Amino acid sequence: MSAPVLYLMICGAGPADHIDRMVKLAQADGWDVWCIASPSAVEHFLDLDALEALSGHSVRTGHQRAGQPALPKAAAVIVAPATYNTINKWAAGIADTYVLTQLAELTGLGVPIAVLPFVNTALANNRVFHRSVAELRESGVTVLFGEGGFVPHPPRTGGKVMDSYPWQAALDAVKHSV
Repeated sequence: MSAPVLYLMICGAGPADHIDRMVKLAQADGWDVWCIASPSAVEHFLDLDALEALSGHSVRTGHQRAGQPALPKAAAVIVAPATYNTINKWAAGIADTYVLTQLAELTGLGVPIAVLPFVNTALANNRVFHRSVAELRESGVTVLFGEGGFVPHPPRTGGKVMDSYPWQAALDAVKHSV
C-alpha cells in the first residue's frame, strides 16, 4: 500500500524558511508530501531545489502545463504558513493564484484541510480576519488559530516565534482524517 498523499500549501511568511520541519514531520508520520507554493513563498522564502530533494517531488508553483504530470489525488491538505492575505482571499472565494484555486477546489471536494496561520496581533485583530476564519470553519476547514494552534505575536516579532511554530498541530489535525 502506498503512503497517503499530503498537499503542503506554502504561503509567503517567515515559517516558510523552515518548511523542511513540516515535510520531515509528515514523512516520518507516513505521508507522501507534495509541495505547492504561492508566488510570494517562492520569491522570498523557499529554496525549491532543496525542497524538491527533500520531498522527492517537484514543487508545484503554477497551473499544470501541457505534458506535465497531474498531481496525485490528495488524502489531506495542510496550509502552512497561512498568511492573512491567503486566509482572507480563500474565505472570500478569490482564486487569483494557483494555491488559492487549488484550495477552493479542495474545499469544495471535501478533502480534509488544516490551516496553520501566521499573523501578528494587529492583523489578527481585524474583523475581516475573524470573519474569514469563521467562514473557513463553516466550510469544514480546520483552522488552527488560538489556543492549541497558532497564537499571534506582536507586530515585528515574528522571527522570535519560529521555534515555537506549531507544525505538529497541523499534522495532528489531518492525521485522523485518513
